[in-house]
Amino acid sequence: MRRGNGGERGPGRRSGDGSHAERSQKRLGSLLNSLRAAVLGANDGIISTAGLVVGVAGATTHRDALLVAGVAGTVAGALSMAAGEYVSVSTQRDTERAAIAREREELAADPGGELEELAGMYRERGLSDRLSHEVAKELTEHNALRAHVEVELGLNEYRVNPWQAAGASMVSFFLGALIPLSAMLLSADAWRLPVTVVAVLFATGLLGAVSARLGGALPLRAALRCVVGGSFAMVVTYLIGSLLGTATGL
Repeated sequence: MRRGNGGERGPGRRSGDGSHAERSQKRLGSLLNSLRAAVLGANDGIISTAGLVVGVAGATTHRDALLVAGVAGTVAGALSMAAGEYVSVSTQRDTERAAIAREREELAADPGGELEELAGMYRERGLSDRLSHEVAKELTEHNALRAHVEVELGLNEYRVNPWQAAGASMVSFFLGALIPLSAMLLSADAWRLPVTVVAVLFATGLLGAVSARLGGALPLRAALRCVVGGSFAMVVTYLIGSLLGTATGL
């Protein structure tokens, strides 16, 4: 009797530990996915809005035109970013759910064949034939669907929430867009372009370095890529704006 009670307590503790670990992983996965969407949105907000206002500045020096173009671009861009992120993540989740549903049907139709398939995948990863079967059998007894989803499909349950990703993208785009927009509108006419260029290059470089640091990559290389991309966007849009301004007499 004592052994039975001890056995019941042992799995209970392991289950509790596993549940806590899974919750921690889920929170971490959610945080990283939100961070990814936020970094992408902020970078897009900085560069796209900078290209817009710099292009308009190349065509005209009227502050009202810059204000209208900048605000319209910021609002439209933030909403577009949110909608695009929501659709993208929702499509990804639908695809994953369909794949999981197919795997569930295959497990129900041929559990023995699926067990052999799982063991074969572990053999391909370097395990011996005996150990592959033991691992596959134990994982199948614990949670067959989860074992196949993680090993065969490369998926896990910590998928991105479409609304969370959309919200992070929209807010970060708006905040990123405020940098070139504020620099352009609040600077004196003579300093408008240089102040905007410096602010944008500094912000994109910093964002690239921070995102690289969080991902374990080289900050300098990532910052340089962002600076080069931002510079290219502003040069091209300014030239186009200047040509259109000259052609239309703005």
